[in-house]
Amino acid sequence: MAWTDSTRSAWFGIAAAAIITTGFAGPAVSASLEELKEQGFARIAIANEPPWTEVKADGKVTGAAPEVARAVMQKLGVEEIVASISEYGAMIPGLQAGRFDMVSAGLFIKPERCAAVIFSEPDLCDFEAFAVQKGNPTGVATYADLAASDTIRVGAPGGGTEERLALEAGVPRDRVIVVPDTQSGVKMLADGRIDVYALPYLSLADAIGKAGGDVEIVGPVEGTPIFCAGTAFPKGQEALRDEYNKVLASMKEDGSFAAIIEPFGFNAKPAMLVTTEELCNRKAE
Repeated sequence: MAWTDSTRSAWFGIAAAAIITTGFAGPAVSASLEELKEQGFARIAIANEPPWTEVKADGKVTGAAPEVARAVMQKLGVEEIVASISEYGAMIPGLQAGRFDMVSAGLFIKPERCAAVIFSEPDLCDFEAFAVQKGNPTGVATYADLAASDTIRVGAPGGGTEERLALEAGVPRDRVIVVPDTQSGVKMLADGRIDVYALPYLSLADAIGKAGGDVEIVGPVEGTPIFCAGTAFPKGQEALRDEYNKVLASMKEDGSFAAIIEPFGFNAKPAMLVTTEELCNRKAE
């Protein structure tokens, strides 16, 4: 199939408007790599949830997940991706029904999903992190480090995972400071009212990016789980998934993977610390 400017514009118009409940005008069969190369595009499901996935007003499909998928598929000889917007709960059924060739939407790799589809190696991850003063003057890397200190004050959302992790590690209640929101936590850190602010990485990165200041992020916090997404393929397309993984591994090694996802606020390191096999076999947290 020739991929002209007019056909590209037409497909991107579909990408901006397509909803899973309306179906997709393509064949209801997932395609092999050779078939995708011949037709010139791969059909993917996205959620339109920045920074994971996004459809711009002009119909351009972007976000960290589609950009990774686009780069990998282009290296495999598939020129473009064509996206349909889907609710997360409908992505795997749509993939199984052949409405998509792939799901590249920040779909977390979980055991129950691994039973239904096959995933690439991890790409986009979130994880527990610490915001600290520039240079990490207290040298903290774990919740145990917080507990071992007699003076470190850690800020965390009240009733959240980070508060629980700090208390379970042995940080005294009077040194676990409840903060009402991310902006307040970053300001308390900058003002010296707390020494560490604990939160998932993406939340910290967003807040610090908006607030600025002499703070940095330490993470993933050792001893805490990493949650990662990957591109999902229907069962039966293991050959396509394996070729995808080869290219993804090469991109992680040469730095091009980090260059794609880091402008969206993601950290490339965690996706290199955990495997899909580990995530598929992980017990419920």
